[in-house]
Amino acid sequence: MNLQVKHWIYGIFCLLVAIIAIGPELRATSNAHPQKAVVESQVKEKPTQEKKIDNSESHMRTPIDWHKSSETVPYPDLNKVKDFWIKVDLKNNRTYLYDGSKVIYTMYSTGGIYKKDPKTGKLKSVTPTGTFYAQQERGDSFFNQSLKEGANYYVSWKNHGEYLFHSVPTKADGKYNEQEAAKLGKTQGSHGCIRLSVPDAQWMEKNLPVGTKIEIVG
Repeated sequence: MNLQVKHWIYGIFCLLVAIIAIGPELRATSNAHPQKAVVESQVKEKPTQEKKIDNSESHMRTPIDWHKSSETVPYPDLNKVKDFWIKVDLKNNRTYLYDGSKVIYTMYSTGGIYKKDPKTGKLKSVTPTGTFYAQQERGDSFFNQSLKEGANYYVSWKNHGEYLFHSVPTKADGKYNEQEAAKLGKTQGSHGCIRLSVPDAQWMEKNLPVGTKIEIVG
């Protein structure tokens, strides 16, 4: 065997060794990108799960603060509301502002205490239930001498000054009764009126149109 043939055989042998050595690396490199593409495809194809939000309660201020508005968003602009009306839920201590069938604002409230009805024997709120309409009587403050209790920012909805929306109650010295104010949005406590936070009551006094329908359920 001459020298040229030996060199030729040796060259082929080295080439085979090189192919065997780098073969796994070539296969790993060729497989890397397809695997990545599959993972990326799986990530892209994963459906997005949207969290459902109850719009009627989504902006409620917690904890309840009778010094502040019930929601953390601005009050509705009634100039943009087509079918405005109010629903008061005595048992759940909420007052809902509606545009048609949609709740546009929710207020923490406190209605009348529950007493046993002598006719039925069942507990019944001293706040009248049914359909009423906002009246023209309203003002910045009042004080009831017989009850030794007053409030700020009131609007009448029955009997022209007897049943009102108003702030949490005030004492004879004009200061807020904090013990009673703490009931706001949590339990009943009034003599028949609907108590609201101070800013909510002020908004009602300034913005509630005369004749607005008010449904009270209990």
